[in-house]
Amino acid sequence: MNQPFEVIAPYKPAGDQPAAIQKLVEGVQRHDQNQVLLGVTGSGKTFTMANVIANTQRPALIMAHNKTLAAQLYNEMKQFLPNNAVEYFVSYYDYFQPEAYIPKTDTYIEKDSSINEQIDLMRHSATRSLLERRDVVVVSSVSCIYGLGAPEAYLKARIVLKKGQNISLSLLVRELINIQYQRNDIDFHRGTFRVRGDNMDIIPAHIDDRAWRLSFFGDEIETITEIDYLTGQKLRSLSEISIYANSHYVTPRNTIEKAIHSIKAELKDRLEYFQSQNRLVEAQRLEQRTQFDLEMMIESCTCKGIENYSRYLYGRNAGEPPPTLFEYLPHDALLFLDECHVTVPQIQGMFNGDRARKTTLVEHGFRLPSALDNRPLQFTEWETMRPLTIFVSATPGPYELKQTDGVFVEQVIRPTGLVDPTCIIRPVETQVDDLIGECKALAAKNQRVLVTTLTKRMAEDLTDYLQETGVKVAYLHSDILTLERVEIIQKLRHGEYDVLVGVNLLREGLDIPECSLVAILDADKEGFLRSETALIQTIGRAARHLEGRVILYADKMTGSIQRALSETDRRRAIQQAHNDKYGIVPQTTSREQNNNLLPSQSHTSDELATMPNLPKLTGKALQQHIAKVRKEMLTAAGNLDFEKAAGLRDHIKLLEEQALILSPDVG
Repeated sequence: MNQPFEVIAPYKPAGDQPAAIQKLVEGVQRHDQNQVLLGVTGSGKTFTMANVIANTQRPALIMAHNKTLAAQLYNEMKQFLPNNAVEYFVSYYDYFQPEAYIPKTDTYIEKDSSINEQIDLMRHSATRSLLERRDVVVVSSVSCIYGLGAPEAYLKARIVLKKGQNISLSLLVRELINIQYQRNDIDFHRGTFRVRGDNMDIIPAHIDDRAWRLSFFGDEIETITEIDYLTGQKLRSLSEISIYANSHYVTPRNTIEKAIHSIKAELKDRLEYFQSQNRLVEAQRLEQRTQFDLEMMIESCTCKGIENYSRYLYGRNAGEPPPTLFEYLPHDALLFLDECHVTVPQIQGMFNGDRARKTTLVEHGFRLPSALDNRPLQFTEWETMRPLTIFVSATPGPYELKQTDGVFVEQVIRPTGLVDPTCIIRPVETQVDDLIGECKALAAKNQRVLVTTLTKRMAEDLTDYLQETGVKVAYLHSDILTLERVEIIQKLRHGEYDVLVGVNLLREGLDIPECSLVAILDADKEGFLRSETALIQTIGRAARHLEGRVILYADKMTGSIQRALSETDRRRAIQQAHNDKYGIVPQTTSREQNNNLLPSQSHTSDELATMPNLPKLTGKALQQHIAKVRKEMLTAAGNLDFEKAAGLRDHIKLLEEQALILSPDVG
């Protein structure tokens, strides 16, 4: 199954890439714990990462600060390393409302969530690959620092079956149920199995379009076959299969029984504490809630919110870090932190926010103190666990530069020959009228404009005003769901919009080659959104177009503007000297318009757009439509109309591709 890492691309490393790859590889070979790659926008940082992985032949984890950027990296890595296991690991919630209590208003908010089945599948595929293969690249959001089932428990729960093995069908049924598979002879889907005579069909947790059929002769597995789960068509014969648990949190009954004993002891101590403080309401609340959870665990080995007892389930001591994806990584793995100037602070802030919410729950009797150990990693814990790390950004932050004493590998020269955009400063007083003129002029040339404001209200008001003047415009901000953001960006690239207005979303990872102008309104308002780092990142959004320009509307030259322009000029000079030396004619970056995430993807975005009957739905409406089509598929299969059923199955897969990135960025 393992394949050597091999980069497949129609081009070779160029510009600064060969030198950057060589230096990073040498650093890995020296076992340098920290390296920094300062790569400007459009210099091919992802291609460099892929080549470092291939040259070192080490598995890798690539962390991004949100799902949208992770999806972009995943697609690019799939293209560069098509023969290897490139996996996607992000938060699997379509919707997530954490459990919380607000003492001031005595308001308890129960945990509510909706799990995206496709992302859950991809998470299982990622952990399975890490446990079975060497040629693995996992692209993840910061959700990888959150608690996950311990790898030793996940591996121990695995069922390995071989052709010719002796095992009774009834025993195998019990073992599958123990690892949270369900028997369902009617609605056959991922994580279920069915038994028909001497045949058992299983759809494992990491796939959803195929099934494994076990044919028994008495108590012997006679054959193992991979089949199309809908038509029953044989795809290939197998000699051995590994069935992993249908949940990362699967726990054997003997472990549950030990955990229950420990939970009862903690409950007794906590009740005595509340009673000694005469806090009888909290004591009654805690006892009632915990006893209910214990009864559920006794009956079904699980309960709602079982992760709050994870310390006992995994045998960890109080305060010890929870098991995370980092424990699944091989000891010699590489860690890449993309856009590290954002990702590192995000990792630093995760623990404190989670701790504050859970402390309130514990203090008021909603949870036992052990619930505090169901948490993300602390930053110091993450530092201890992380393998050899390469920080990647056009603007590395102070933390990562400190780790390397300010030394970094620079990748400033773009293979395309494009230089950093020209920066122009214009007065704030006439910024809106001037912007309208620029937008209309560029729309006539079929070019796009990105506009960044300081507030969401200003973005919305400016969008309304531009629409009234006849400009085709849309706006982006954090309240817009991920799927809608991607749709808006695609419409911008296709020309349905000419202008995109946003606040902080027009920075890291937003690559739109058709954009020839970035307009920064109120650029002289010093602060987070107009810092040196923010300005350099925003300026970079125009660095993929031959005619790229940036207009900074400012009445005074701030320190941030001065430093950002100085760095931009430095990079322009380096690129221009390289172009002159080698006679390179700059070319606008070309990027395929493709945002599918499924590992089985086979359609371009243009093909998806022309698929018949593909509705333009989002949210619950889209999920309800998928459920309706799935019901029609099962009805067609029941009527033996397999051709129609197969067509409906393909239609469902397209709908799920559309729904996959619906979830908000909770990690």
